[in-house]
Amino acid sequence: MSATPPPDAAPASDPSADAGSDAQPSRERLTRRDVLRRASIAGAFAVGGGVLGHELIPHRHADAAAGGHAGALGASGVGGGYATGTPPPGPVSGAAGVPSGLYGHHAGPPTSLRETDLDACTYPPAFDGRSPGVTRDYDLSVTSRQIAVAHDTVVDAWAYDGSVPGPILRATEGDRLRIRMANLTAHAHNVHLHGRHDPAMDGWEPIPAGEEFTYELTAAPFGLHPYHCHTAPITEHVGRGLYGAMIVDPPGGRPPAKEVVLILGGWDLDGDGRNDLVCFNGIAGAYHRFPITVEVGALVRVYLVNLLEHDPIASFHLHAQTFDVYRSGTSLEPDAHTDVVALSQGERAIVEFRLPERGRYMFHPHQSRLADRGAMGWFAAV
Repeated sequence: MSATPPPDAAPASDPSADAGSDAQPSRERLTRRDVLRRASIAGAFAVGGGVLGHELIPHRHADAAAGGHAGALGASGVGGGYATGTPPPGPVSGAAGVPSGLYGHHAGPPTSLRETDLDACTYPPAFDGRSPGVTRDYDLSVTSRQIAVAHDTVVDAWAYDGSVPGPILRATEGDRLRIRMANLTAHAHNVHLHGRHDPAMDGWEPIPAGEEFTYELTAAPFGLHPYHCHTAPITEHVGRGLYGAMIVDPPGGRPPAKEVVLILGGWDLDGDGRNDLVCFNGIAGAYHRFPITVEVGALVRVYLVNLLEHDPIASFHLHAQTFDVYRSGTSLEPDAHTDVVALSQGERAIVEFRLPERGRYMFHPHQSRLADRGAMGWFAAV
């Protein structure tokens, strides 16, 4: 997989601008709670991860130094993006004079990333309440495209319906699904759906370049099911972006909640069989720059899928709160209550929690090397 600089790539940071360099003026070392108290929750988000505990975090990338989280809640505490609309050049300071920068990982998102760019991958279509048995049509045609996946990094990807991950499919158990896949690339591809269906529709047969196929199946059982390309070499096809998630609701749906989809994937930039970037929903550090906002005390439901190639196991850890775990989402009763859940390749879970206090709650794999490569983000309770 090739990686080339995007046309809008920012220049590298001046080393003298690092938070830990002698060029920085002396600053009072503040705790996160001090910042929250002094600057309010909106100001604390403007820190951009610069202060957690008692440590000042150095800049790692120019785009992180040029704004990081700045204004992630906005002055009103409900908006997002940079406070001025675009990141200012060079290092900046957030609330209480604390330098902004990356926290704990070395991969930041593209400077061009906007807060709404991942909405279609993050927020699933709402449960529509229709009676089971309706027919739902989806298009998962495969195209080749270049995608900016991190600072100074563009990859040659394969994409379902133009996006990585592919579209979030949603149905009710018992619905009839028609999934059209037109192969618009020069390589064979297909769509393999997890779950229970007619083996004739299992999606392991390659669809040649320029041809198309329509998969027809019944959505079952209720739960969370990944889909991905199953053409050999599977590692390459999944690793280049051909994956997504399908939510199958139980009849009547689940209790109302703020719903989020997080699919863990990776990018092997040099073809050595190792993930150079590890991402939730395709972009390194996206939810570090733009935290996922939720209401204090509201039920949050995360549809969590591990489709990370090359690493045999990953996990999901939520800071400062615990959650109910529904393995594969195929039960309405939780299987565990914890703050970390391990997922092997292809495994998935639904996790539910409430955040009782205003503030930022970090999430990441508990394998530090995966978080370091871009798989770290925040829930912002407001």
